[in-house]
Amino acid sequence: MSSYIRRKTPGDTDWLVHDRFGMFIHFGLYAMPARHEWIREREDIPNEVYDEKYFKRFNPDLFDARDIARRAKAAGMKYAVLTTRHHEGFSLFDTQYSDYKITNTPFGRDLVREYVDAFRAEGLKIGFYYSLLDWHHPHYTIDQCHPLRNRPDAKELNEGRDMKIYAEFMRNQVRELLTNYGKIDELWFDFSFKSDWYNGKYSFLDGGKGKGPDEWESEKMIELVRSLQPHIVINDRLGIEQDIITPEQRQLKEWPQHENGEYRTWEACQTFSGSWGYYRDEMTWKSPKMLIEMLIKTVACGGNLLMNVGPCARGYLDSRACNALDAYAGWMKYNSRSIYGCTMAEPEFTAPVGTWLTQSEDGERLYIHLFSYPYGALVMDGLADKIEYAQFLHDASEIQFQPLAVERVAAGSYGGSQVRGDKHGAGQIKFTLPPVQPDQLVPVIEVFLKK
Repeated sequence: MSSYIRRKTPGDTDWLVHDRFGMFIHFGLYAMPARHEWIREREDIPNEVYDEKYFKRFNPDLFDARDIARRAKAAGMKYAVLTTRHHEGFSLFDTQYSDYKITNTPFGRDLVREYVDAFRAEGLKIGFYYSLLDWHHPHYTIDQCHPLRNRPDAKELNEGRDMKIYAEFMRNQVRELLTNYGKIDELWFDFSFKSDWYNGKYSFLDGGKGKGPDEWESEKMIELVRSLQPHIVINDRLGIEQDIITPEQRQLKEWPQHENGEYRTWEACQTFSGSWGYYRDEMTWKSPKMLIEMLIKTVACGGNLLMNVGPCARGYLDSRACNALDAYAGWMKYNSRSIYGCTMAEPEFTAPVGTWLTQSEDGERLYIHLFSYPYGALVMDGLADKIEYAQFLHDASEIQFQPLAVERVAAGSYGGSQVRGDKHGAGQIKFTLPPVQPDQLVPVIEVFLKK
């Protein structure tokens, strides 16, 4: 694939852009209230109340990392990223630098260890999420997204807090994560923010700065991470460009480029519903077809999809999450060849209306994803002298095709393609399709191109 020059990265992103599809896992104390992972911030809950209700009772006794790993693998996911510590400051591993950890709860076990062992056993690559925010640490300064920001004495409570002490604490924990669990493939920090996070309403807390590379001491963090695991993929949320950019809850329509024109390695993170953590009463779950289309569109724009699950407080995935994973499993079983090792199609190929294209990185195969199934035929420009063979990907059944004769026609649409007003057929191929859509949420035509 000669048209797209991907920007070089410090870490190893080659595996990432081949595998394309991963599982995000958001889990923490917030699974117990079950009404959003930002519940502490949303409801202004102080440490003592939050800990008394949730920390002392946290016991995901039905957590089975092997089951979740097998479901991820069946869904076609090739790697995973687990929240080792979210904004609430609670660690899912047996850290030596805080008592606010899972081994001090009734659960009593190192959940990160179980996750690593189970997912690695299934052949999936391992990623860690680590929050830069911490609403529990005594030296994390109260800012505009802190649960105590609305306290009348918030400014006074900040006196004596020292972000340098907190930054060192983070490095100590990250050192543990990158030392105690073997090879880690991706490290997902979250997140830097400016003073306008709440439209400047609470800027008096930090002088209107927000928090970014200076507060996190990002350069020191990156240096530490690279010294421990040089190959690792680091995201962009430390506020310093590294390996990948991470659009959140957004469906990009084009491949992001650096200012010099090079294409960026990117990974979209999305949810099955409207929240990241387990939310019992949240009902805006995406349909199976929408989930499949999100994956295809992401790869068609040169990106990866990191799709999130949030286990409930007993540690398992509820039926809604399992059904969503099953939707991916059913489609990826037969169509993953249009995802793995694929990227945005060469610019010479234009997707017919109602379709999205991916292409194998060696350029030898083009994949036409039929979001809207055409009646009887599909016409595509620019293929007449480039195609050798075509088939449905799910069953390898032949799809017959023929070049269209050049003739003058009125402007309009034909077979899902826009037709130019003067000449129709120049370089165009007509695929003859069965009148009834195959039993696939999104059927895929695999086109073998001439070498």
